[in-house]
Amino acid sequence: MANIASAKKRTRQAAKRRLLNNSHRSLLRSQVKKVTAAVARGDKEAAVQAYQQAVPVIDKMTTRGIIHKNKAARHKSRLNKHIQALTG
Repeated sequence: MANIASAKKRTRQAAKRRLLNNSHRSLLRSQVKKVTAAVARGDKEAAVQAYQQAVPVIDKMTTRGIIHKNKAARHKSRLNKHIQALTG
């Protein structure tokens, strides 16, 4: 356990940030799974709608530092590729 006041404060801050980061990461995963589930069902309209809702969430998590920008681009690219495969 930390003895110095600044170390105690850092421990408190880290705990708060960990909870927020886990919450944001969970939201991100949920949005991605909604798109994936719609694609698996073969419902293109639902998949497109879910994708349009997921993209801003993915971008927001990138700006918050939850995920790297390349990972965000990879998520968006792969989801879009799956949606496009539904038509052809």
